[in-house]
Amino acid sequence: MRRKEDRTGQILELLVGQQKIEVAELAAKLGVSQVTIRKDLDDMEERGLITREHGFAALSDRDDLQGRLAVHYEEKMKIARRAADLVEDGETIMIESGSCCALLARVLAQSKKDLTIITNSAFIAAYIRGAADFQIILLGGIYQPSAQVMVGPMVRQCAENFWVDSFFIGVDGWSERAGFFNRDQMRAQAVRDMARQAEKVIVLTESGKFERHGTVPLNIGDRIRTVITDENMGEKTAADLRAAGTEILYV
Repeated sequence: MRRKEDRTGQILELLVGQQKIEVAELAAKLGVSQVTIRKDLDDMEERGLITREHGFAALSDRDDLQGRLAVHYEEKMKIARRAADLVEDGETIMIESGSCCALLARVLAQSKKDLTIITNSAFIAAYIRGAADFQIILLGGIYQPSAQVMVGPMVRQCAENFWVDSFFIGVDGWSERAGFFNRDQMRAQAVRDMARQAEKVIVLTESGKFERHGTVPLNIGDRIRTVITDENMGEKTAADLRAAGTEILYV
């Protein structure tokens, strides 16, 4: 019988391809009982990965952050777990919005003690509510409903009250010339403002993002010390990052 986390990854892989699937079909494909599948689906729905319909499981809307958690879920979980290894009990860290970052927050909530997480992501603050016994500080700002994130000048004003060793971010693309990108100008500025209050920035992203070009350069290359990604990154990209002084951790 597959472990629960393995089943979660396979269920999401099936749903990414089919969008909707019967509980009985899932049980047959995974070789477990329908009771086990229903328990898995209950947990996945609680985590925002899927929605439940009568006799069916369906993928959450892929246009919002909950839906994006399901895409390349296994790779993202590996990245999140590796990132969590860099965090010590009792530490204060910053986490920006994004699916890998949300999963990192979830892993930290399950594995660390006495943390303080500073974030501009209302989604992350809600995602780990009740799962963590440590402090969560939500930075103020203008609320972007699509990403469930706070942006604008108030983010900078709030962030200036803190200094942290590590700031974890997600990205939407990369190029050799311009570095890392975000799709949204306001969110990119929030990342810049938060990065000023961190000793180092750690990028969490699947390797596929290195094949994309975004529209808004983050312009924080001097602070990006580490990239955590999967092993499918191209050799040229890896060489360029290392030449810029960036450590690469593969999962």
